[in-house]
Amino acid sequence: MNNVEPIYSQAVLDMFTVANEYCMFAEKAAGYEKSDIYQYLFKVFSLLYLKGALIPEIDVMHPEANERFITEEQWQDIFNDFRNKFGEDDFFHFCDPKVSNPDIELKSLAENLADIYQDMKDFVLLYSKGLQAARENAVHEIGRLFKSHWGQRVLMCLLHLHFLLFQENMEEETY
Repeated sequence: MNNVEPIYSQAVLDMFTVANEYCMFAEKAAGYEKSDIYQYLFKVFSLLYLKGALIPEIDVMHPEANERFITEEQWQDIFNDFRNKFGEDDFFHFCDPKVSNPDIELKSLAENLADIYQDMKDFVLLYSKGLQAARENAVHEIGRLFKSHWGQRVLMCLLHLHFLLFQENMEEETY
């Protein structure tokens, strides 16, 4: 029988690894070509979504140990780096599936990437503190935010990235 505590499970360690990789990439995105950014994001987001879906449910003993680290200025730097790279490709249309008779909304890839970065970096920094209470809160929060925030953003971005990468291969629908 596996007696590993959930906060040290392979699923959590994998999530930490992928989240950290995304954060390191996002922090250096200004130095990459746009096409390389698209390729990387397409691959890492597929993995990130899977790892998020596998995060175990954690009961938090000390909710006061939860922290957020990313400032508005740090978020803005990531956003601007991506926005400057993407140009017109930054914007895409999205239809919210949980609303009856939804309106089509204009979304920003850069904004979603910065939001995902914030959740991932907060998770990585809190988990890295090494304290049991901090790690419990980090795992609990990344799982909660997967369901309420970043999971949906990853999927929206994946759909847009799929279009950007493969639009010339797509057949026109004839419904």
